[in-house]
Amino acid sequence: MDNSKWSDKLAFDIALRLEGSGDELNDLLDKHHITTADLLALNGDSVFLKQVANYREEIHERGLTFRLKARAQAEELLLTSWKLIHAPEVSPTVKADLIKSTVKWAGLEPKDGAQTGDAGGGVKITINLGASESSAKLIDAYPARLDSSA
Repeated sequence: MDNSKWSDKLAFDIALRLEGSGDELNDLLDKHHITTADLLALNGDSVFLKQVANYREEIHERGLTFRLKARAQAEELLLTSWKLIHAPEVSPTVKADLIKSTVKWAGLEPKDGAQTGDAGGGVKITINLGASESSAKLIDAYPARLDSSA
């Protein structure tokens, strides 16, 4: 296993196991399609170990709360969502709803009050040339509309 190919779900499951909860080690290895040698290799990955430590701290300090359990389930549900979005037999309406939900969950929706521009698109560029944010100016520019009859 390439050390860079681990997932947050694997780190979370390892943290649960180390805190005395979650899947048994053999079940965990099967679930993530890894071997004990892969697990030993991950033991040398400082980023992975830090993620496991962060999850352990969260589990230890807060206990296994509803929110933490829901987060673990959400990771798995994203895989199901991905499969449904790419399945030809799923209706376009369902696919659109899943995509919108994923964007929302990821926090990629425009913030309240943010303008999304017109349907033709647009670009908003902020260039701060001043020493402070208060001296910055916003200039809105929209592409010229071309008259197709000209």
